[in-house]
Amino acid sequence: MKLIDTHNHLYLEEFDPQQDELVEIAKESGIEKIFLPNVDLTTVERLHTLCDKYPDFAYPMMGLHPTSVEKDYIKILGEIETFLNKHSYYAIGEIGLDLYWDKTFLKEQIEAFEEQLKWSIAYDLPVVIHNREAFSYTLESIYKTGANKLRGIFHSFTGTQNELAEIEKLPNFKIGINGVITFKNSRLSETLSQTKLDKIVLETDAPYLAPVPYRGKRNEPHYICKTAEKVAETFSVSLEEVVQITRNNALQVFQSANKLI
Repeated sequence: MKLIDTHNHLYLEEFDPQQDELVEIAKESGIEKIFLPNVDLTTVERLHTLCDKYPDFAYPMMGLHPTSVEKDYIKILGEIETFLNKHSYYAIGEIGLDLYWDKTFLKEQIEAFEEQLKWSIAYDLPVVIHNREAFSYTLESIYKTGANKLRGIFHSFTGTQNELAEIEKLPNFKIGINGVITFKNSRLSETLSQTKLDKIVLETDAPYLAPVPYRGKRNEPHYICKTAEKVAETFSVSLEEVVQITRNNALQVFQSANKLI
C-alpha cells in the first residue's frame, strides 16, 4: 500500500521521544507520506526538525491555527510569513476558524484566515482549512478571497449533507476524513455516501481523533488504516481501491508544490 496521511502532528511533544519509532512503524504499515501542519510560533522549530530528518516522508505546511489567534495576531502573522520566504512548504496550514472553544476573537480569526488565504494565492500553495462550528463564516471568507483561485482540503470534515454540497461547488477542494468516521454515533459514513471517492483524502490528525478500536487513546500514524477500511466499507469498494484513489487525490492537491510527483 502507498497510503498518504494528509494531516498529522507527529512533531508535537505528545509523541516524545517516540517519533523515530513511529515513523518506522508508519512506513512498515504502508504509509508513503505524511503532511504536517504548523500550529503557531511555538511549533515551528519542532516541525522543521522532524521534516528535515525525514525529507522523503514528512512534508511541512506553514500557517497559524485559529485557536492561536488573539489580539496580537498581526504581529504573529508577520513572523509566520517570514518562514514562507526561507523554507519550502507544501501548503498554507493549518488555518481557518474555530468557534467551538471561544468566540472572543471571531473578528481577528476571520481577518487572520483571509490574510492566509491570500498567501495561498500569492505563494501558489494549497490551503488546509480547520473549520469548527464556523462553516458559514469559512465559506464566506473563501468566496470573498477568491474561490476559483484557491485549492486545498477541508480538514477533519464532519459536516452535514448541505455543507458537503457547498464544498462540492468549490472546484478545487477535497475533504479530509479521519477516525471520526469509525465512531459509533457518527453519521459521517452516511453523509459521505452522497459524494464520490475522488473528493476524499485520508488523514489522522494524530495525536487527536484516534479511530475505533483506539478511540480515547493517542492517535498514531499507522492507525490511518482503520479509517481507510471504514471508507472502503462506506463506498463498497476494496481497501486497495481506497488507498489508490485517496492517494491520487492527495497528490492532486499537493503536486504543484515543489514538484512532489
